[in-house]
Amino acid sequence: MDCGYIPADEQGAIAAMILPIERKIVMNENNLDFPKGFEESSIAHEIGHWELHIDKNAVFQFVEKREIGIEIPVEPFLCRSVSSQKGIEWQAQYFAGCLLMPIFKLEQVQKGRDLTKWRHLYAMREELGVTISNLTNRLQDLGWINIPKGSKQIYPGKAAPNG
Repeated sequence: MDCGYIPADEQGAIAAMILPIERKIVMNENNLDFPKGFEESSIAHEIGHWELHIDKNAVFQFVEKREIGIEIPVEPFLCRSVSSQKGIEWQAQYFAGCLLMPIFKLEQVQKGRDLTKWRHLYAMREELGVTISNLTNRLQDLGWINIPKGSKQIYPGKAAPNG
């Protein structure tokens, strides 16, 4: 992992990128001003892309060619929220949520807390070192809470743990 300046392009700001041949994730140094948990969540998200979407056989072939002096330009891996890529963005985000917030850890940090209270969720967010949106998305994916679109009201989910 590395940190550096990644300029925005015509599609907007870039939080991070993967340089497959160098086997490196580069975080945009501009992310340092974002809320606590953003950097950790972004790194986990990029690891998700690396594990799920980078063709490691192709990377190996490019590296082999480079070693014998054949240079083939390889673009950095940047994902955008365009319709054809929404699926891979969701997959990487889901991977990040599972990596940073495994069920056993969520079960530990939710003990004695009311998942329908924002202050309890913010305390969990602090303890887990993630963003509030990562936490609420993960809890909704698990069915522990429900937050209707456009609402700030939190309801218990059908799978909400006791505690």
